[in-house]
Amino acid sequence: MKGRVALVTGGTRGVGAGIARALVEAGAEVVVCARRPPEVPLPGVEFTAVDLRDRTAVHDFVGGLPRLDVLVNNVGGSPYRPLGGDGDGGADVERHARVIELNLITPLTVSLAAYEHLKRARGSVVMIGSVSGSRPSPGTAAYGAAKAGLEHLARSMAVEWAPDVRVNTLVVGMVRTELSHLHYGGTDGLDAVARTVPLGRLAGPSDIGAAAVFLASDAAAYISGASLLVHGGGERPAFLDAATANKGGG
Repeated sequence: MKGRVALVTGGTRGVGAGIARALVEAGAEVVVCARRPPEVPLPGVEFTAVDLRDRTAVHDFVGGLPRLDVLVNNVGGSPYRPLGGDGDGGADVERHARVIELNLITPLTVSLAAYEHLKRARGSVVMIGSVSGSRPSPGTAAYGAAKAGLEHLARSMAVEWAPDVRVNTLVVGMVRTELSHLHYGGTDGLDAVARTVPLGRLAGPSDIGAAAVFLASDAAAYISGASLLVHGGGERPAFLDAATANKGGG
Protein backbone atom coordinates (compact mmCIF):
# COMPACT_ATOMS: atom_id res chain seq x y z
CA MET A 1 0.00 0.00 0.00
CA LYS A 2 3.03 2.31 -0.12
CA GLY A 3 2.38 5.53 -2.00
CA ARG A 4 -1.39 5.21 -1.74
CA VAL A 5 -3.79 7.49 0.08
CA ALA A 6 -6.66 5.92 2.01
CA LEU A 7 -9.69 7.58 3.60
CA VAL A 8 -11.45 5.82 6.49
CA THR A 9 -14.78 7.32 7.52
CA GLY A 10 -15.62 7.19 11.22
CA GLY A 11 -12.19 5.72 11.87
CA THR A 12 -11.47 7.20 15.28
CA ARG A 13 -12.14 4.14 17.46
CA GLY A 14 -13.13 0.48 17.38
CA VAL A 15 -13.22 -1.18 13.97
CA GLY A 16 -12.44 2.05 12.11
CA ALA A 17 -9.33 2.69 14.17
CA GLY A 18 -8.23 -0.90 13.61
CA ILE A 19 -8.59 -0.43 9.86
CA ALA A 20 -6.69 2.87 9.95
CA ARG A 21 -3.83 1.28 11.91
CA ALA A 22 -3.64 -1.66 9.52
CA LEU A 23 -3.47 0.63 6.49
CA VAL A 24 -0.69 2.67 8.11
CA GLU A 25 1.23 -0.53 8.88
CA ALA A 26 0.82 -1.53 5.22
CA GLY A 27 2.48 1.72 4.16
CA ALA A 28 -0.52 3.83 3.14
CA GLU A 29 -1.02 7.50 3.89
CA VAL A 30 -4.22 7.46 5.94
CA VAL A 31 -6.84 10.15 6.48
CA VAL A 32 -9.65 9.65 8.97
CA CYS A 33 -12.78 11.79 9.14
CA ALA A 34 -15.51 11.91 11.78
CA ARG A 35 -17.33 14.49 13.87
CA ARG A 36 -14.95 14.16 16.83
CA PRO A 37 -11.20 13.46 16.98
CA PRO A 38 -9.90 10.14 18.32
CA GLU A 39 -9.65 9.89 22.09
CA VAL A 40 -6.56 7.71 21.70
CA PRO A 41 -3.92 9.02 19.27
CA LEU A 42 -3.55 7.12 16.01
CA PRO A 43 0.10 7.41 14.95
CA GLY A 44 0.57 8.14 11.28
CA VAL A 45 -3.09 9.08 10.76
CA GLU A 46 -4.30 12.52 9.69
CA PHE A 47 -7.65 13.50 11.22
CA THR A 48 -10.20 15.94 9.76
CA ALA A 49 -13.45 16.84 11.52
CA VAL A 50 -16.39 16.31 9.14
CA ASP A 51 -20.08 15.77 9.82
CA LEU A 52 -20.61 12.92 7.39
CA ARG A 53 -24.37 13.50 7.33
CA ASP A 54 -23.76 16.98 5.87
CA ARG A 55 -23.59 16.23 2.14
CA THR A 56 -22.15 19.62 1.23
CA ALA A 57 -19.40 19.23 3.83
CA VAL A 58 -18.64 15.74 2.55
CA HIS A 59 -18.31 16.87 -1.07
CA ASP A 60 -16.17 19.86 -0.08
CA PHE A 61 -13.85 17.74 2.04
CA VAL A 62 -13.46 14.76 -0.31
CA GLY A 63 -13.28 16.95 -3.39
CA GLY A 64 -10.50 18.96 -1.75
CA LEU A 65 -8.25 15.95 -1.22
CA PRO A 66 -5.26 16.07 -3.59
CA ARG A 67 -5.46 12.33 -4.19
CA LEU A 68 -7.43 9.27 -3.08
CA ASP A 69 -6.71 5.62 -3.88
CA VAL A 70 -8.78 3.77 -1.28
CA LEU A 71 -12.08 4.61 0.41
CA VAL A 72 -13.18 2.58 3.43
CA ASN A 73 -16.81 3.33 4.27
CA ASN A 74 -16.70 2.40 7.94
CA VAL A 75 -19.02 4.99 9.48
CA GLY A 76 -22.19 3.49 10.92
CA GLY A 77 -23.76 1.91 13.97
CA SER A 78 -27.06 1.86 15.76
CA PRO A 79 -28.41 1.97 19.31
CA TYR A 80 -30.85 -0.70 20.45
CA ARG A 81 -34.16 0.52 19.03
CA PRO A 82 -37.16 -1.86 18.85
CA LEU A 83 -39.72 -1.23 16.15
CA GLY A 84 -42.61 0.83 17.51
CA GLY A 85 -40.92 0.99 20.86
CA ASP A 86 -41.83 4.47 22.07
CA GLY A 87 -45.50 4.69 21.10
CA ASP A 88 -44.88 7.86 19.05
CA GLY A 89 -45.12 6.72 15.44
CA GLY A 90 -43.76 9.90 13.89
CA ALA A 91 -40.75 10.18 16.18
CA ASP A 92 -40.09 6.47 15.88
CA VAL A 93 -39.94 6.64 12.08
CA GLU A 94 -37.53 9.57 12.23
CA ARG A 95 -35.19 7.69 14.57
CA HIS A 96 -35.11 4.65 12.28
CA ALA A 97 -34.66 6.89 9.23
CA ARG A 98 -31.57 8.46 10.82
CA VAL A 99 -30.08 5.00 11.31
CA ILE A 100 -30.65 4.17 7.63
CA GLU A 101 -29.20 7.51 6.60
CA LEU A 102 -26.00 6.96 8.60
CA ASN A 103 -25.46 3.37 7.52
CA LEU A 104 -26.55 3.51 3.87
CA ILE A 105 -27.00 7.04 2.52
CA THR A 106 -23.78 8.36 4.07
CA PRO A 107 -21.56 5.68 2.45
CA LEU A 108 -23.29 6.38 -0.87
CA THR A 109 -22.68 10.10 -0.46
CA VAL A 110 -18.98 9.66 0.34
CA SER A 111 -18.51 7.17 -2.50
CA LEU A 112 -20.04 9.52 -5.04
CA ALA A 113 -17.89 12.38 -3.76
CA ALA A 114 -14.79 10.18 -4.10
CA TYR A 115 -15.59 8.71 -7.52
CA GLU A 116 -13.46 11.02 -9.69
CA HIS A 117 -10.44 10.56 -7.40
CA LEU A 118 -10.85 6.80 -7.37
CA LYS A 119 -11.37 6.60 -11.13
CA ARG A 120 -8.14 8.48 -11.80
CA ALA A 121 -6.25 6.25 -9.37
CA ARG A 122 -7.97 3.04 -10.50
CA GLY A 123 -8.62 2.60 -6.82
CA SER A 124 -11.03 0.69 -4.65
CA VAL A 125 -13.89 1.03 -2.19
CA VAL A 126 -14.33 -1.20 0.85
CA MET A 127 -17.76 -1.13 2.45
CA ILE A 128 -17.97 -2.26 6.08
CA GLY A 129 -21.09 -4.40 6.19
CA SER A 130 -22.46 -6.64 8.92
CA VAL A 131 -23.89 -10.09 9.47
CA SER A 132 -26.97 -8.16 10.62
CA GLY A 133 -27.69 -7.51 6.95
CA SER A 134 -28.25 -11.19 6.22
CA ARG A 135 -30.20 -12.39 9.27
CA PRO A 136 -33.04 -11.06 11.44
CA SER A 137 -31.88 -8.19 13.65
CA PRO A 138 -34.52 -7.69 16.37
CA GLY A 139 -33.91 -4.42 18.16
CA THR A 140 -31.75 -3.10 15.33
CA ALA A 141 -33.99 -3.74 12.32
CA ALA A 142 -33.24 -0.47 10.55
CA TYR A 143 -29.51 -1.08 10.95
CA GLY A 144 -29.81 -4.59 9.51
CA ALA A 145 -31.89 -3.32 6.59
CA ALA A 146 -29.34 -0.58 5.88
CA LYS A 147 -26.44 -3.06 5.94
CA ALA A 148 -28.32 -5.35 3.54
CA GLY A 149 -28.79 -2.36 1.25
CA LEU A 150 -25.12 -1.42 1.58
CA GLU A 151 -24.01 -4.84 0.38
CA HIS A 152 -26.36 -4.62 -2.61
CA LEU A 153 -25.16 -1.08 -3.34
CA ALA A 154 -21.57 -2.33 -3.41
CA ARG A 155 -22.39 -5.07 -5.92
CA SER A 156 -24.18 -2.62 -8.24
CA MET A 157 -21.44 -0.02 -7.83
CA ALA A 158 -18.83 -2.65 -8.71
CA VAL A 159 -20.54 -3.24 -12.06
CA GLU A 160 -21.20 0.42 -12.87
CA TRP A 161 -17.70 1.59 -11.94
CA ALA A 162 -15.76 -1.28 -13.53
CA PRO A 163 -13.09 -1.52 -14.75
CA ASP A 164 -11.80 1.67 -13.14
CA VAL A 165 -12.83 1.14 -9.51
CA ARG A 166 -13.16 -2.07 -7.53
CA VAL A 167 -15.89 -2.22 -4.86
CA ASN A 168 -16.21 -4.91 -2.20
CA THR A 169 -17.84 -5.48 1.18
CA LEU A 170 -16.48 -6.85 4.42
CA VAL A 171 -19.37 -8.62 6.15
CA VAL A 172 -18.30 -8.26 9.76
CA GLY A 173 -19.43 -10.36 12.70
CA MET A 174 -19.05 -9.56 16.39
CA VAL A 175 -16.00 -7.46 17.27
CA ARG A 176 -14.49 -6.85 20.68
CA THR A 177 -13.93 -3.09 21.02
CA GLU A 178 -13.83 -0.53 23.82
CA LEU A 179 -17.64 -0.34 23.65
CA SER A 180 -18.40 -4.08 23.53
CA HIS A 181 -19.55 -4.14 27.14
CA LEU A 182 -22.49 -1.90 26.20
CA HIS A 183 -23.81 -4.63 23.90
CA TYR A 184 -22.73 -7.85 25.56
CA GLY A 185 -22.23 -7.02 29.24
CA GLY A 186 -19.02 -7.35 31.26
CA THR A 187 -16.31 -9.97 31.05
CA ASP A 188 -18.69 -12.86 31.73
CA GLY A 189 -21.07 -11.67 29.01
CA LEU A 190 -18.27 -11.23 26.49
CA ASP A 191 -16.90 -14.68 27.28
CA ALA A 192 -20.36 -16.23 26.90
CA VAL A 193 -20.90 -14.53 23.55
CA ALA A 194 -17.44 -15.60 22.37
CA ARG A 195 -18.34 -19.23 23.03
CA THR A 196 -21.12 -18.99 20.44
CA VAL A 197 -18.55 -18.26 17.70
CA PRO A 198 -17.02 -21.36 16.06
CA LEU A 199 -13.48 -19.92 16.34
CA GLY A 200 -14.08 -19.36 20.06
CA ARG A 201 -13.54 -15.60 20.23
CA LEU A 202 -14.84 -12.27 19.02
CA ALA A 203 -12.86 -10.54 16.29
CA GLY A 204 -10.42 -7.81 17.20
CA PRO A 205 -10.27 -4.54 15.23
CA SER A 206 -6.95 -5.74 13.80
CA ASP A 207 -8.71 -8.77 12.24
CA ILE A 208 -11.03 -6.45 10.35
CA GLY A 209 -8.13 -4.16 9.47
CA ALA A 210 -6.15 -7.01 7.91
CA ALA A 211 -9.12 -8.02 5.78
CA ALA A 212 -9.68 -4.43 4.66
CA VAL A 213 -6.04 -4.09 3.63
CA PHE A 214 -6.33 -7.28 1.60
CA LEU A 215 -9.40 -6.09 -0.34
CA ALA A 216 -7.82 -2.68 -0.94
CA SER A 217 -4.50 -4.08 -2.12
CA ASP A 218 -3.21 -5.53 -5.38
CA ALA A 219 -3.56 -8.99 -3.81
CA ALA A 220 -7.28 -8.58 -4.51
CA ALA A 221 -6.84 -7.06 -7.98
CA TYR A 222 -9.38 -9.44 -9.56
CA ILE A 223 -11.91 -9.24 -6.72
CA SER A 224 -14.82 -6.83 -7.17
CA GLY A 225 -18.47 -7.01 -6.25
CA ALA A 226 -17.62 -9.59 -3.59
CA SER A 227 -18.66 -9.97 0.05
CA LEU A 228 -15.96 -11.34 2.34
CA LEU A 229 -17.33 -12.90 5.54
CA VAL A 230 -15.20 -12.00 8.56
CA HIS A 231 -17.23 -13.58 11.34
CA GLY A 232 -15.19 -16.41 12.85
CA GLY A 233 -17.29 -19.11 11.24
CA GLY A 234 -20.69 -17.56 11.79
CA GLU A 235 -23.30 -18.52 14.35
CA ARG A 236 -24.17 -21.98 15.55
CA PRO A 237 -27.79 -22.70 14.50
CA ALA A 238 -30.07 -22.47 17.55
CA PHE A 239 -31.92 -25.66 16.61
CA LEU A 240 -28.75 -27.70 17.17
CA ASP A 241 -28.54 -26.58 20.79
CA ALA A 242 -32.24 -27.22 21.25
CA ALA A 243 -31.88 -30.72 19.80
CA THR A 244 -28.93 -31.46 22.09
CA ALA A 245 -30.91 -30.26 25.11
CA ASN A 246 -33.82 -32.53 24.19
CA LYS A 247 -31.53 -35.53 23.86
CA GLY A 248 -30.22 -34.95 27.34
CA GLY A 249 -33.69 -34.61 28.81
CA GLY A 250 -34.72 -38.24 28.36
